[in-house]
Amino acid sequence: MAKWSRSRLLYFMPGVEPLPFGVVDVEQEEARYVSAGQLRSERELRNVAAIDIGTNSTHLLVASVDPSLHTFSVDLAEKSTTRLGERDPDSGELTGPAMERVFETLKRFKELAASHQVEQVVASATSAVREASNGRDFLQRIQDQLGLEVDLLSGAEEARLIYLGVLSGMPFGECPHLLLDIGGGSTELILADGRDARALTSTRVGAVRLQRDFVKHEPIPPQRRSFLQTFIQGSLEPAVDKVCRRIKPGESPVMVATSGTAMAIGALLASEDDRPPLRLHGYRITRQQLDGLVEKLIAMTPEQRRIQTPINDRRAEIIVPGALILQTAMQMLSADELVLSERALREGLIVDWMLRHGLLEDRFSFQSSIRQRTVIHQVQRFAVNHRRAERVASHALSLYDHTHGVLHQDDGGGRDLLWASAMLHACGQHINLSAYHKHSWYLIRHGELLGYSEAEHLMVAAIARYHRRSLPKKRHLEWQALATREHRRLVAEMALLLRLAAAIDRRPEPVVAAIRVKSADDDQIVFELVPEGLNQNLSLEQWSLKSCASVVKEASGVTMKVVVKE
Repeated sequence: MAKWSRSRLLYFMPGVEPLPFGVVDVEQEEARYVSAGQLRSERELRNVAAIDIGTNSTHLLVASVDPSLHTFSVDLAEKSTTRLGERDPDSGELTGPAMERVFETLKRFKELAASHQVEQVVASATSAVREASNGRDFLQRIQDQLGLEVDLLSGAEEARLIYLGVLSGMPFGECPHLLLDIGGGSTELILADGRDARALTSTRVGAVRLQRDFVKHEPIPPQRRSFLQTFIQGSLEPAVDKVCRRIKPGESPVMVATSGTAMAIGALLASEDDRPPLRLHGYRITRQQLDGLVEKLIAMTPEQRRIQTPINDRRAEIIVPGALILQTAMQMLSADELVLSERALREGLIVDWMLRHGLLEDRFSFQSSIRQRTVIHQVQRFAVNHRRAERVASHALSLYDHTHGVLHQDDGGGRDLLWASAMLHACGQHINLSAYHKHSWYLIRHGELLGYSEAEHLMVAAIARYHRRSLPKKRHLEWQALATREHRRLVAEMALLLRLAAAIDRRPEPVVAAIRVKSADDDQIVFELVPEGLNQNLSLEQWSLKSCASVVKEASGVTMKVVVKE
């Protein structure tokens, strides 16, 4: 049986996961996806790399920055567990073996970055280096021997960059957010909204630090657990007090957790779901779920935790103190739920680089239209005909606005999903014109749509999937992937509107100026096509739209009639 070459696919299509083994002939499908990857727009992209030297791990991120869209996409993410926080117990200095692990990792990361032709490597070091008396000497050695300048971040600067990173991938709207980043040596707590960071705090309590200083025997005895919780609470109290003082009366901030501990906890909980999410970005965790997981983890030995497949060996060693920090923070902040963000410090370094190079007017221009930017980025990435996509989207939104109560019952939430699907519905054509709606589903589903929740991402892909050919069927995997009956209803309604909008876009140049609802009731709807110019022949578009009548009847029970404005 032919097998997928995962690394080759990801090189050509960053962010797109391969299909399961054995589903199709690998050479044929790989060629298609390679072709789609090579159709990325010829626009000028600027490649930049970010390196984060943390207490537990060292990370590399390579990003393609699009100056015209003022956005970026992640092309490569690498991680090495370097354990720099394992400092000398007597002197507190960084140890020789730990520094050597980081040094070798940085050499490899620098070569990787160079292979992606980055114009700059932005590197930073956090708590392990800033607290060690020989930390600055280590950074000087890195600069002297590798030619890599590493910024030593203060706690407040680390918090600021985390804010920028989360801001780049999650819509804040008018609601304040509490951002919690649990690292190996420190925990950053930030209060922010879409306009400003109101409070930036950094506390010297982290998963590696607690494990090293206080966890000598496992499972952790009850007295030691009680001590740890009291210690964590006392350490976090000044930061919690600071952010709480800046929450305005009547506000209910959304809590966001990011980085290794939070992602590992999310992975463990998601693995128990009937339908595990493809990505953890946007995944929600209740305090009740977290409390239950903490009880399980704290009763285990490290060996028992290592067999929990979503987490690696090193994470299994430090996840209990990290989970206790997260649990205590939720209790202190009276948070009943949190949402996960995959973006944090490394992405913040990229946003900060863009700000310093004039590619963002300010950090909020990135935030204000994050959904639109990420969709347009995918339009360009898959070489979708932008003008035609905008025409279809315009027609689809017009239909949405004028068919409420007849063809759909949505009260507003579906409009943005319909727009995104309309812009991307034809992206699968660059893989194969035949059944391109199925390829569109795959590309949208496995691409990156920032600002959309996991459920919304699924719905955008499904609307594009069902805009042509047969209506949804229970046996379809794409239909089964939708979480609730309400989501399926919304997808069915929005896909019907997209089907009608796409049906009248049959020619390269526009001939239909507008599609109007001339009359509508529970039994019949009459559409009027308005031509772009005088004496414009719209017989093709009229026929194409009429061909949807049977599907409209089956889906909504409404009889459809099409006329052309004379």
